[in-house]
Amino acid sequence: MNAVPHLITALSGPLLELETHLLKHQTIIEGWLRHQWLDTPAPFYASVDLRNASFKLAPVDTNLFPAGFNNLNPGFMALCIHAVQSAIERICPTAYKIIIIPENHTRNLYYLESLATLSNIIDLAGFEVKIGSLQHSEPLSIALPSKQNLTLYPMTRKKQRLVIKDQDFDPCLVLLNNDLSGGRPEILENLEQDIAPPLHFGWINRLKSNHFFEYKQVCQEFSQLLEIDPWLIDPLYRNCGEINFMKREGEDCLVRNVETLLDAIQLKYQQYQIKRPPFVIVKADAGTYGMGIMTAHSTDDVRQLNRRQRTKMATNKEGNNVTQVIIQEGIYTDETWGEQQAVAEPVVYMIDHFVVGGFYRIHSQRKSNENLNAPGMSFQPLAFAKSCTIPDRKQQANAQPNRFYAYGVIARLALLAAAREIAYH
Repeated sequence: MNAVPHLITALSGPLLELETHLLKHQTIIEGWLRHQWLDTPAPFYASVDLRNASFKLAPVDTNLFPAGFNNLNPGFMALCIHAVQSAIERICPTAYKIIIIPENHTRNLYYLESLATLSNIIDLAGFEVKIGSLQHSEPLSIALPSKQNLTLYPMTRKKQRLVIKDQDFDPCLVLLNNDLSGGRPEILENLEQDIAPPLHFGWINRLKSNHFFEYKQVCQEFSQLLEIDPWLIDPLYRNCGEINFMKREGEDCLVRNVETLLDAIQLKYQQYQIKRPPFVIVKADAGTYGMGIMTAHSTDDVRQLNRRQRTKMATNKEGNNVTQVIIQEGIYTDETWGEQQAVAEPVVYMIDHFVVGGFYRIHSQRKSNENLNAPGMSFQPLAFAKSCTIPDRKQQANAQPNRFYAYGVIARLALLAAAREIAYH
């Protein structure tokens, strides 16, 4: 088994105190979360990118249409199966047949491996599952490097139902694994079948600022319950109105918000005696795949963007124009992997309200203050050696299962924020 990435800084100060606090209050935490899921059921699935800065542990992104299932620990398959059964029984108790709507990445073998793994999990959970296609008019069979064979089936409508074309396959549940950055396909509109996650939570509608607004409220409640400073688990953020990077419209608003946020971060750094320069991440308010993201340590970094940098910030996935951005507190990552000490960040996966594992995203060419979701990244699928929801109180707070428990708690807070997004927006 691969070694777990290690912290290069001393395990002391606020993070270790936070982990110890979470362990001491595990019963309260789990009881509070159970009550929250009764009020706002969890999305079908999600993945959460975390950053561990030694003094702070917080999410920086929550994906409601996760890929990367092939990177999870195979030893957690039983937990994945149980979680899928729980989610489907809650959403559509009579479901037997399920169709997955994937991204249009038929040439991305990494994504197709994830799709095959997701399909296998659902099949092993006791459901008949097929993968639909929004692009093809005939079935397409793809041989994968893992020796699996994946088939994409063309779809059609029968009145208000989505079915597999030319096959007797009328699903009870439509599972989206497409973030809808390119828009909402007409074939999916006004279906009588259940769709999970809901159509209106594709990136054509969803905003990260809404998510982190809900996350902030969750953190306020959670921190009051545990009597901790919410900043230790919550990235500060700001956002402003319309922006056009190529025409430099909205730049003054962006500069003001960057300056205000940097000042707010500096005050917290002084409170906790952190001797590092604060920074912010400017990224598209709607979008994914690590596109439309920049790091800024000062307002000059925003004002002095060259044309190439502006072009990079101006569009995201599917070539959509970036018209709104979120300015988020930058969180260092102090976790590294291997002899090269390549920077790493944990990614936690959940199905229903269960943590089903995760992995470390690693990038040898990036620094601790940069986005790791970029070309050249790699993954260590066995990073989560034990369940993220079962701490070991006999060990030190920073022992592997206890660190992973802390990851699981923070990830579930982000999941709860996503559940409230779906309920309230």
